[in-house]
Amino acid sequence: MLTGSNLVAGAWRTGAAHFTAYEAATGAALEPAFAQGTAADIADACAAAAAAQPAYAALPHTERAAFLRLVAAKIDALGETLTQRAMLESGLPEARLNGERGRTVGQLRLFAEEVENGGWQGLRIDHAIPDRAPLPKPDLRMRKVPLGPVAVFGASNFPLAFSVAGGDTASALAAGCCVVVKGHPAHPGTSELVAGAILAAIRESGLPEGVFSLVNGTENALGEALVKDPRITAVGFTGSRAGGIALMGHAAARPVPIPVYAEMSSVNPVVLMPARLEEAAEALGAAYVESLSLGAGQFCTNPGILLALGGEATQRFIAAAAAALESVPAQTMLTAGIRSAYAKGIETIAGQGATLVGTGADGSAACGRAHVFTVSGADFRANPAFGHEVFGPSSIIVTCADMDELAAILEGMEGQLTATLHMAPADYNAARALMPILEGLAGRIIANAWPTGVEVTHAMVHGGPFPATSDGRSTSVGTLAIDRFLRPVSYQDIPAALLPKVLLDGPSAVLRRVDGAYEA
Repeated sequence: MLTGSNLVAGAWRTGAAHFTAYEAATGAALEPAFAQGTAADIADACAAAAAAQPAYAALPHTERAAFLRLVAAKIDALGETLTQRAMLESGLPEARLNGERGRTVGQLRLFAEEVENGGWQGLRIDHAIPDRAPLPKPDLRMRKVPLGPVAVFGASNFPLAFSVAGGDTASALAAGCCVVVKGHPAHPGTSELVAGAILAAIRESGLPEGVFSLVNGTENALGEALVKDPRITAVGFTGSRAGGIALMGHAAARPVPIPVYAEMSSVNPVVLMPARLEEAAEALGAAYVESLSLGAGQFCTNPGILLALGGEATQRFIAAAAAALESVPAQTMLTAGIRSAYAKGIETIAGQGATLVGTGADGSAACGRAHVFTVSGADFRANPAFGHEVFGPSSIIVTCADMDELAAILEGMEGQLTATLHMAPADYNAARALMPILEGLAGRIIANAWPTGVEVTHAMVHGGPFPATSDGRSTSVGTLAIDRFLRPVSYQDIPAALLPKVLLDGPSAVLRRVDGAYEA
């Protein structure tokens, strides 16, 4: 049974003011009413997180890993109860949400393995050389330690995998950081269910209840108060560029600034190389439409810009895309606000003179209709509006005069999460010239696939230069995400009795770099 309460350090709190959740497909109000979080709720949650931080950070890694696995099991056990509520609040289909639940618990279990592995600590030992001339060399040992309490903002488009127990929360807890989540107001019921599962795992593990809190609300001031709280040491955010930049401003203006790891905006350019396009124009056109319309285009890796050289093969590709669009059904979008912003984005592109290739089927007021446009390379370069993200099932095909113009367009783009090359072996020499541009442009370079979909692995990078993310040196997906919430500490000439056990001399079960050489 949902209560509409906020979870603050183990206590479910109601409030004087409330807000309503809505069914995405119909706009109907959903029960119950949800308590608006307050500045006092935020302050209490942050105070509890700070109080719990020393004990949680000192938890043996085996116990921290066991806790992450227990959280995964508790969320998984919610089963259809969680899926059905998320379907109502997001409009996403059952199969997608069941898969997203699997991804959510899977990444928690992956981080549990990473915690046990221990390599994330970055252990280094440089032994002293007391008789070195002209000065002795001190004994130096280094490891990474948790930053402290982390603020996490739930995303609208992934109510499970990028929300209350999503990648930011999982990586922060894996790093040894307590977490305070600002829930997304579009899916508060889903958030409450997941928060309850985390609380059950905390209690069963015997951990301080300040390890995790969830505060819901519709006011921007709530998120601002969370970022400005002096006990918060870092922020994880997935959302709009405007929202991410606002949080960055609040964090930078604090007496003690903190890092904000924000994923914000990406059009994920796709390049169709000539030889590959010549041999598979029709198949590529159909696959392109499938990718851009998947999930009503509400992915941060939606292929928003496609680049190809003008010519007969490109015309075949465009014709195939137009034909495929006719079979794309109207799909419910996550919220009325997202649907409205999408409509304005489409209107802007059309108003700037882009040629409409085709559209998908129309639907109810809650649905987004797929659109594909085309512009010349010269027009794209002359009009910055064509390069802006339109969040939803739309894309622009840019026909370039030659490879020099195509490369120039890529060089002029903002930072991206992904960049894709569709190529045949005959394209490799030309593609080789583009690789340095793509390395500077995006966090992930893809060959002969489509960017929608992010695998959760050790080698994944889901990040990129600004404005794709606020810090292009980081990732929000994959085990490397743990580094965002750690900092290095060096111990100089510290007696062995006071050193962390992982930095003592002798055999180690964890990979370490000793006097410059890696050893286990």
